[in-house]
Amino acid sequence: MSDLDRDAPSRLTFLAGSNQWPAWAPDGRSIIFESTNPAAPGLYWIRSDGSGEAQRLTDGKLAEWPSSFSPDGKRLAFSQRERANGGSQDIFTARIEGDPDHPHLGKPELFVGTQAIEDAPRFSPDGRWLAYQSNESGIFETYVRPFPPGGGRWQISTGGGMFPVWSRDGHELLFETLDRRVMAVSYDAKGDSFAAGKPRIWSEIRLPDFGPRTTYDLAPDGKRLAAVLTSDEMAGQNLSMRLSFLVNFFDELRRRAPESKK
Repeated sequence: MSDLDRDAPSRLTFLAGSNQWPAWAPDGRSIIFESTNPAAPGLYWIRSDGSGEAQRLTDGKLAEWPSSFSPDGKRLAFSQRERANGGSQDIFTARIEGDPDHPHLGKPELFVGTQAIEDAPRFSPDGRWLAYQSNESGIFETYVRPFPPGGGRWQISTGGGMFPVWSRDGHELLFETLDRRVMAVSYDAKGDSFAAGKPRIWSEIRLPDFGPRTTYDLAPDGKRLAAVLTSDEMAGQNLSMRLSFLVNFFDELRRRAPESKK
């Protein structure tokens, strides 16, 4: 984790393997992440201030990726698939139970499951909707469904859409196109109805492809993005003033926290 106010990184996890795909609790005090720790893989919970040990939440028998907390911090949305199955992938939610020192996940509840790959679920700011991506049409598109599940389903993107992110003010939904541009859609949600406008370009900057997870997020004020870019992606591009970029972040992190000091 990097403290931007102090301009200093701090290491939160000391588990073996890769520790990745963090999801912040709404109060900013805790993080859930996935660990490939060979001795004990699964989802883990840790305090964001570095106090205490990481608490294991799942047994790692299934491949699971955390994505989003409900606004009240009481439920986690995540995607899950069989480790030996490279095909379908479904979205579940589960209650966060226990206390910050001894948290655990309640029984996972299926949100959407088909023969396609469903991924990247994000709760809306009011907790009444979940946006996600699915390749049921042959390519990944962004969809919205009500939460709790039931009722309609709305396709938000056209021609490809991934990694949805809600604006905190409750008026826009962002997603990435297949060529990694960021798009925005205005929407109006009343009762059980969700009406989305026409997608428009939020930024022409192409985000890098780091595999099955996003590399950007929207600032609370809805006016800036934090994104991971490499020098190659920035070369020759006219950067928008609405974007904040972390360039070669992992190289800088290694420079500030070399192996000998971990």
